Amino acid sequence: MGGKSNKGKNKWRALNSTPVTSSESQSKPLDPLTSPNDGSEAAKVSNGNANGVEEARNKSPAADGSAGDKAQNSDAPATTTDQAEGELHLYPVPVKTLSGEKLELQLSPGDSVMDIRQFLLDAPETCFFTCYDLRLHTKDGSVYHLEDYNEISEVADITIRGCSLEMVAALYDDRSIRSHIRRGRELLSLSNMQTSLSTFLALQHESAQRKTADAVKVDSAEHDGLGFMEDITGTLSDLVTSPSSQEIKCVESIVYSTFNPPPSYRRLVGDLIYMDVVSLEGKKYCITGTTRGFYVNCSTRSSLDPSPSKPSREASTLIGLLQKISPKFKQGFHEILEQKASAHPFESVQSLLPPNTWLGLYPVPDHKRDPARSEDALALSFGTELIGMQRDWNEELQSCREFPHKTLQERILRGRALYKVTCDFIDAAIKGAIGVISRCIPPINPTDPECFHMYVHNNIFFSFAVDADLGYISKTLEPNLLANSRDAAGNCEDKVLCNSLRSTSSNKLPGATGNSGLCTSTNSDKEQKQDVPDLTTDASAEVQITDSEQATYASANNDLKGTKAYQEADVPGLYNLAMAIIDYRGHRVVAQSIIPGILQGDKSNSLLYGSVDNGKKICWNESFHSKVVEAAKRLHLKEHTVLDGSGNAVKLAAPIECKGIVGSDDRHYLLDLMRVTPRDVNYIGPVHRFCVLRPELVASFCEAEVAEMSQSSARTTEKVPEAPNQDSTGADVTDSTDVHIKADEECASAPSVHSISSEEILLNPNVFTEFKLAGNPEEIAADEAIVRKAGSHLVDVVLPKFVQDLCSLEVSPMDGKTLADAFHAHGINIRYLGKVANMVKHLPHLWDMCSTEIVVRSTKHILKDLLRESEDHDLGPAITHFFNCFTGHVSPVGAEDSSDNIQSKAQKKAEENHQSPRKLIKGQMSWSHGEFSIKDHLAHMRLTSEGLWSRIQEFARFKYQFELPDDARTRVKTIAVIRNLCLKVGITIAARKYDLDASLPFQTSDILNLQPVVKHSVPICSEAENLMESGKARLAEGLLSEAYTLFSEAFSILQQITGPLHQDVASCCRYLAMVLYHAGDVPAAIVQQHKELIINERCLGLDHPDTAHSYGNMALFYHGLNQTELALRHMSRTLLLLSLSSGPDHPDVAATFINVAMMYQDIGNTKTALRYLQEALKKNERLLGPEHIQTAVCYHALAIAFNSMGAYKLSVQHEKKTHGILVKQLGEEDSRTQDSENWIKTFKLRQRQVNAQKQKRQALDSASALMAFNILKAYPELLQAFQVAARSGNASTTINKSVAGEALLPRGRRVDERAARAAAEVRKKAVARGILVRQNVNPVQRLPPLSQLLNIINSGSTPEAPTSDQAHEPKTEPSSGPVAPTSDQAHEPKTEPSSGPVSDGSAGASVANGSNHGDQVPVGLGTSLASLDLKKQKSKLKATL
Repeated sequence: MGGKSNKGKNKWRALNSTPVTSSESQSKPLDPLTSPNDGSEAAKVSNGNANGVEEARNKSPAADGSAGDKAQNSDAPATTTDQAEGELHLYPVPVKTLSGEKLELQLSPGDSVMDIRQFLLDAPETCFFTCYDLRLHTKDGSVYHLEDYNEISEVADITIRGCSLEMVAALYDDRSIRSHIRRGRELLSLSNMQTSLSTFLALQHESAQRKTADAVKVDSAEHDGLGFMEDITGTLSDLVTSPSSQEIKCVESIVYSTFNPPPSYRRLVGDLIYMDVVSLEGKKYCITGTTRGFYVNCSTRSSLDPSPSKPSREASTLIGLLQKISPKFKQGFHEILEQKASAHPFESVQSLLPPNTWLGLYPVPDHKRDPARSEDALALSFGTELIGMQRDWNEELQSCREFPHKTLQERILRGRALYKVTCDFIDAAIKGAIGVISRCIPPINPTDPECFHMYVHNNIFFSFAVDADLGYISKTLEPNLLANSRDAAGNCEDKVLCNSLRSTSSNKLPGATGNSGLCTSTNSDKEQKQDVPDLTTDASAEVQITDSEQATYASANNDLKGTKAYQEADVPGLYNLAMAIIDYRGHRVVAQSIIPGILQGDKSNSLLYGSVDNGKKICWNESFHSKVVEAAKRLHLKEHTVLDGSGNAVKLAAPIECKGIVGSDDRHYLLDLMRVTPRDVNYIGPVHRFCVLRPELVASFCEAEVAEMSQSSARTTEKVPEAPNQDSTGADVTDSTDVHIKADEECASAPSVHSISSEEILLNPNVFTEFKLAGNPEEIAADEAIVRKAGSHLVDVVLPKFVQDLCSLEVSPMDGKTLADAFHAHGINIRYLGKVANMVKHLPHLWDMCSTEIVVRSTKHILKDLLRESEDHDLGPAITHFFNCFTGHVSPVGAEDSSDNIQSKAQKKAEENHQSPRKLIKGQMSWSHGEFSIKDHLAHMRLTSEGLWSRIQEFARFKYQFELPDDARTRVKTIAVIRNLCLKVGITIAARKYDLDASLPFQTSDILNLQPVVKHSVPICSEAENLMESGKARLAEGLLSEAYTLFSEAFSILQQITGPLHQDVASCCRYLAMVLYHAGDVPAAIVQQHKELIINERCLGLDHPDTAHSYGNMALFYHGLNQTELALRHMSRTLLLLSLSSGPDHPDVAATFINVAMMYQDIGNTKTALRYLQEALKKNERLLGPEHIQTAVCYHALAIAFNSMGAYKLSVQHEKKTHGILVKQLGEEDSRTQDSENWIKTFKLRQRQVNAQKQKRQALDSASALMAFNILKAYPELLQAFQVAARSGNASTTINKSVAGEALLPRGRRVDERAARAAAEVRKKAVARGILVRQNVNPVQRLPPLSQLLNIINSGSTPEAPTSDQAHEPKTEPSSGPVAPTSDQAHEPKTEPSSGPVSDGSAGASVANGSNHGDQVPVGLGTSLASLDLKKQKSKLKATL
């Protein structure tokens, strides 16, 4: 990023001026300003963008990123524009650049100098200037030198016109000149630009419209088919598209010269670095970088000549110098800037937390030479960095937390600093973890077993966490392993101990107490051994815990959640460490910042709170305790009393095993937060010692308790003892009924009636543990009762409600990630996945999703175990073989009868000694990389398909209490499982078409990468969340003005804190698009929706379900602008992404089909629309049932479709089905049921009108026929005239034959018979047709069909069938159709925009002309038109979010 070279140079800034402070309202611009290095280019553009980038992007509405911010300023609803502009405080400030050019920035008084530097770094005119100072010139002539971390308001008042900025060249130093060169290389590369497919489609559509409209129509036919849903693997290559733009080459190479470093005598005159450059013209230059700039020297290939070349060529920047010496460079650089300017600003911003991708380009692109890439890779030296170059992560983090945060602007600055430091820490932790797992960083305790190794790198502490779940599946354990593990634990007692990472309630990681010198003692091991017989026995597996598994996956996850909970509590004076969990190559590494002073000297007195020896000795400090109590109130933890090993009572407000440590910086740190919530009473016992309730569940339980208490306070005292009915079924906990009554009475009576709140519901985290609680039995029983009640609340209330939401599509997850997010949002642990799967057996798509997630999670543990035991050169073949075993048919190698388990030799010996085949024993032996790997490096080849699936079923049975069906292997959606598994493990495969029916579908070349998967605790912005929740409520109420203001404020705050690329910013853009759409400003809604789409692609992934919904919303918005062809292209992308994540069988896919059908119907392609409707109805009836509300919406959509075709009878039939379902599900009084009844009346009215017109026309035809006969009888010469006309081949032929009763002859045959023969034929045919024939009298028909004659007489032309008029009936339908809840309610991206392709029943007139009444359409067609209701509800402005 841009920065000054000499930080202390500007200390002489004039401070005698009175700083002008802006009000808090002025610090909330509607168009936010982003933080440095996190994508504030968008903010710069939104703040006016006087740099010319705006003009380059204004051509396409889709690619117009800045227009989104303009939309917030001026394209808002009319009622909100004035208010929004009233809060916008941006002022134009001219800037004089180093090159002498002038540009103008739109700044706010709350902007910092770092913000201004970032704006200048993003402007094309100043993007290559990195080393300069800023001066502020005021109207009175004063000049101020600006420091980076100052706000403009602290220096001068820019609200007074006349202020200007000036860039002044600063001197380079070693650090700044390297940053300058890196910046130059970044500008010359387009690899960091990730163009969204939506942008590409919009530009392509615009160019096609310029050329010809026919090309667009031809392309739209590509979307007519549904065949791609049948073959998902064939579409993988469509997901990962190669860059649409060619790489623009400006220079052949820019590398550091081998003359570096400069000799000492050249350093004394200012030489800092030498660069070798080869231009596109083929000329070679050696460039000298000095403290003042760059120039071309006279060096030759072998010797250094630092003198300037002649003619002298020099510049203050490297880019400026290259433009002078190479015309091709100047032209290419100009093209690069133009291309970047034409892209959306969010597409060129770098994401601080980019997602992993599971698909790579295929065929694999060529790996070309890149000196910059190689220099960066080889410069990464683990453990050899200078101490001064390392960052003190803990000090940075804690200092940021100590920032003042009273005003809004202070909170924004504090949040920005915390977010930036945390993201930088995560990035450093990932690099360090890769170095640890790759054995590039030596441990600080090399003599201990490998699983106990601890590492320190870049001021980050690393340790391993063991996957204990696989170890639990064995019935018995090798005694030698137990002995070795106890010896290993004992050997760790005297090691240098770092801050605690992975301690457990009964097992301690060596060094888990800072450097207090305490760890798990032999006595604790004996106590744990005594607890082993008390483990619960299960028919499928008897679980035992090994001492070697000191740190489990569960404890690491819980510790991360606990750390995040205390960070969100944000108690002054109580600190937590930065923490991240990295999964890579089967290992789990925990990274934490280091407590100051913990690695230096003896700090035996640093432990002030908690216990390090399983409660034998509990430390306590009054000052520490007061801070913990304050945090406990916010976390619903109760202050309680426990007993230590000596029987002394100690009052705590946290788990016993937590540790409060005072660092050398005198800060109070709280560690080991694995149990910040109580135990889950539904999983009791040492086996489930880490089964705790989620914080979301605790919060919802407390709210439910408050509601229950509020109701019970108004009742009589006699009704209180009804609480025992809510007793839990925990197997290990038994309490009497009296205890429950007393507990509930105490809970209900503790808070007063008027001051009751959820904060007063407190739970004891140490109940149902092995620790001893002090106090009277009644209090202990009350604590146990409320925790038991919380567990019962989870099983009896939360789970059924969650399943109900799943069934009603209030919650509609698409894949494993969104399913897990839905679980966690409702406070449900993933261990209940099997239970939920059994509760949704009646819904195929939910059962498939849950069972698939169980398969994926079970397979993940087995795959990670395989990766741990694989050497570097076996990773690719091992993953390939595993995938082939999973998807193909791999048989055992040879005649060896193997259990197909991946086991070491020690494990096999254990099986032989105990005669326990097919049981997996995992301990620290699975961490061996040496002898085992060398002797049996192809252990993965022993794995077979049958053995793998047997292990998957066994793991699912143990972990999730779920019995996979015997045909699970054939029923599973292979591509969806592979995708989910790759995302969970970090694998990238080639995006090619796979033959999944083959025995070996995968090849080694298909495995492209193995990436780390990270869990972190990035801080959240609670203030922005509150604003968004308020905005949602206002939007649901239809208050667009207030909703727009709230969402805009949240957007401003979030973008200033996190930058544009953050999931919460995407949510704000989505809701802003909703508001603008309802306000009728569809173009502005498209701009905001395009922002959300880009952010989701960059932050969540190209194929995330939210990204799919973003494409769907874009399609509906484009359809609202009558750009249906472009909308269909986006819908095609939506279907592709949905099919990858969930497969074709999902209600959301059916809802998308309906939107597509409505679009095709609107452009006149009724045949294709009916195909989509038919497929959607089939899906909903199969997945949800014939009486689901979604099915009712399908029938309503079909009724509308038939109505548009004029087939009112079919419309009535299908709308009656809709009405029947709504009556059964919602009742007669529901507004949606009444709307359906109104639709039925409308369709019947139209049918009666059509029938009446038909009868009237028939009566008129009969009367006209009689009149025609009478005329012919009275004037026989008319008949002769018709005959003459028939001979000439005119239209009277038909009339002549009809009147005379003559049979119609084949087409093209002339009528030339004589009159006598014609009369005879007429009589013969008349008799055959039942016509009364009298001699010498013209034949008379009983019901003569002579409408043609009438029209000939009246108009002289043959009439058309009356079907075309039926479509143009009076538009008497009700204003809105039946409103049925759809899956849109669970996925906001589809909720409101689905109103785009809605047809109100009359829009099908243009379609009906070629429909033939729809008589050839099967009567069962139709689907859920999720898009139908909302356009009809546009007047209601109902938001289903």
